[in-house]
Amino acid sequence: MINKDEIESLNLEKKDALEVLKWGIEKFHPKIALACSLQAEDVVILDMMSKIVSKPKVFVIDTGRLHQETYDLIDEIRQKYDLDLRIYFPDYREVEEMVNKYGTNLFYKSIEYRKMCCGVRKVNPLKRALEGLDAWITGLRREQNFTRERIRKVEIDEVNGGIVKINPLADWSWEQVWEYIRQNNVPYNKLYDKGYKSIGCLPCTRPVKPWEHPRAGRWWWEQSGNKECGLHYREVK
Repeated sequence: MINKDEIESLNLEKKDALEVLKWGIEKFHPKIALACSLQAEDVVILDMMSKIVSKPKVFVIDTGRLHQETYDLIDEIRQKYDLDLRIYFPDYREVEEMVNKYGTNLFYKSIEYRKMCCGVRKVNPLKRALEGLDAWITGLRREQNFTRERIRKVEIDEVNGGIVKINPLADWSWEQVWEYIRQNNVPYNKLYDKGYKSIGCLPCTRPVKPWEHPRAGRWWWEQSGNKECGLHYREVK
C-alpha cells in the first residue's frame, strides 16, 4: 500500500491523465479496477486502460433501475473491448425490505429516503465491488460539482478502508472529455444526444437545458445543491 505523504512526493498532480493512469495500473495491477457508471468520463478512461493493459478490470453497479441506453452501452463496450467486466447488483433482500416498507418510488418523498435508496442500490454493492482491491479508478472531475472541487488525481479513500482512489480526469473540462471520445471513436451513452449531461437511474435523471448546470438533471426535485449518492462521499466545508 501507499500513504498520503508518498503520494504527494510523486507529484502526480502535474502529470496528465494517461500518465496518472499508467502509474496506477503499474503500481496496483491486478488489484485495481475502474468503477464504470457508463458516463462519458468513464468510457474515456476505459478506452485509455485498454491501451495500457490487457483485460483491464472494470465493474458496473446495476441498480436495477438504469436506462435502456445504459444497458445498450454495456453490450457495446463488451463487443469493442477485451475487458474483465463484472456487474454488481444490490442485495435483493435489502431491496425487497426497502420497497415493501417505503414504496417503489420512495426517493421522491424526501432526501433521507433518496439517500436510503442510493445506499441500498449503489453504496452497498460498491463495498462488495471494492473487496480485495488496493485501488479504484473513477471518472470524477472537479468541474462537475462544488462537492468535487477539491478532489486530487490520486488520494487515499478513507471512507472505503484507506485504499487508493485514482481520478485521472480530475482537471479535465467537459470539452476535453468529448474531444477524446470523438477523436478515438469511443462508444458513449446515447442519452447524451437527448440532452442529458449526468446520467444515473432512470427515475432520478432528466435532460437539462443548455443554460442549466449539468448536475441539475440529477434528483431535480431536491432543493439541495449537494447532490451526491454516497459513492463519492466527502465532507464539504
